Amino acid sequence: MPNRRVLNLFGFLCCLGLLGFAWYSQVVLKLEPCPLCIFQRVGVASIGAGFLLAALHNPVGWGRHAYTGLIAVAALATMAIAARHVWIQHLPPGSVPVCGATLDYMLDVFPLSDVVRKVLTGSGECAKVSWRFLTLSMPAWVLIAAGGLGALGSYANSMRRR
Repeated sequence: MPNRRVLNLFGFLCCLGLLGFAWYSQVVLKLEPCPLCIFQRVGVASIGAGFLLAALHNPVGWGRHAYTGLIAVAALATMAIAARHVWIQHLPPGSVPVCGATLDYMLDVFPLSDVVRKVLTGSGECAKVSWRFLTLSMPAWVLIAAGGLGALGSYANSMRRR
């Protein structure tokens, strides 16, 4: 059985792989990310940061529970954003809000709380499915990956050291 540090490094590398594929999709496949996609990337990066910190620190006692909570909260938030994105993608045509301003523009003009509220409401660009693998869209895969990473982080950091 691998130790806690190895499992945390594995989780970090999985997050790096997810972010690497997101970059590849944007740069090579020319798939422009919508605002909800960007929020999911931030979520995956947060999960990865939790894994990296846990791997570097390799805590004992209450510290391992703190990393369990940190990774679990980041994974649950990412899952919530991805689930919202999947839900928007499954709305019938005509019931999706029209495309709005870009995320860069909204961040320049509006307070952060308004930007988050507007992005989570979704818009037309978030409803478009431009990539599928095994019939699932990218946000569906992020939902699955975040759930798996949250489970891995919970298991890795709650197991006792031998």
